[in-house]
Amino acid sequence: MRCEGWRSSSIVDMVSFSPRETLPKNKLAKKVAMEKLSPYQKAIDGFELSNFNGGTKFRNGDTLLARITPCLENGKTAKVSILEEGEVGFGSSEYIVMRNKPGITDADFVYYLATSPAFRELAIKSMVGTSGRQRVQQDLIESVVMSFPPLPEQRAIAATLSCLDDKIELNNRMNKTLEEMAQAIFKSWFVDFEPFQDGEFVDSELGRIPKGWRVGTLGDFFPIITGKKNANIASDKGTYPFFSCSQTISFTDDFSFDANAILVAGNGDFNVKSYNGKFEAYQRTYVLIPYDKLLVGFLYYAMKHFLNDITSGYRGSVIKFITKSNLQDYKLALPPSFSNIEAITTMQSILSSIAEIERQTQMLVKIRDSILPKLISGEICVPLEV
Repeated sequence: MRCEGWRSSSIVDMVSFSPRETLPKNKLAKKVAMEKLSPYQKAIDGFELSNFNGGTKFRNGDTLLARITPCLENGKTAKVSILEEGEVGFGSSEYIVMRNKPGITDADFVYYLATSPAFRELAIKSMVGTSGRQRVQQDLIESVVMSFPPLPEQRAIAATLSCLDDKIELNNRMNKTLEEMAQAIFKSWFVDFEPFQDGEFVDSELGRIPKGWRVGTLGDFFPIITGKKNANIASDKGTYPFFSCSQTISFTDDFSFDANAILVAGNGDFNVKSYNGKFEAYQRTYVLIPYDKLLVGFLYYAMKHFLNDITSGYRGSVIKFITKSNLQDYKLALPPSFSNIEAITTMQSILSSIAEIERQTQMLVKIRDSILPKLISGEICVPLEV
């Protein structure tokens, strides 16, 4: 049963598509490239200042909908909020700009309409073109008839969903700040050696390091496990005096794990992630389960800091990849003991906080994604303020 007062209308009667805007050639303006749109994220990740030489133009409040595969299928849709009053920005020519019609539709409602499964399915079905370069046919989605709520209810629906998205965005900003703090701590202690500047330094193959430190390898801390059958996993704990808080290193034939681990994508766009719990590993995914789980934070941020160096020795001309030796043989400066270095516990605490915030965020995303289609379709009615 649909909420009262809804009426059927073609989308183009309710939404302005690719509205005309003026931006002089070579004028310096804010540019939003496609990579600045994250999947299913309302906020834009950033912009660059660039001279306008073509592309889609937009204002604050507009919705940017990726019209090309696979960006559309991946959920790249965002609401513009990076511009000043009256300012015009520009971006990829592969955007469809959707703008609310004053007095008819709400800007936030238009964004949620564009991200709703019903609208996305229409857009995806309208795509034409060669494989890998298919694009949405804008005229087809403009003519589709859908049910729209009255403007006050649009605002109430948008406000309900925006509360969730605002909290999601806040969590993402908090995690970004925490991540930057932890990386700065690692660099200060283990790269620049700032807390030890008043002490004596000695020469090493890595350069000057604090006296008493040594050059070790990442392989001292964990075996290198890959997402394929791997019968030769090191069982020793290296030669380094770790904490005594060990964790079991084991996996099943289907490469399922349950551990506090670091995951490294070993090909393509190399990246590092931390994961605590059950997960599966796949081909070219390196699973690093530290012998001492209290060093996961330290090792995670070491991997993040040195990733470019580690992957600089990649192989492959078409698809880049690294081998186990790139990881286990990478050298870094290590202190005589970790037990009296407060940065270790600080980084571990930050990593745990980030994981908890991420869990909260995923819960909010699930709630948003479950109620969004029901609100947009009128299956759930939102009470209006009296």
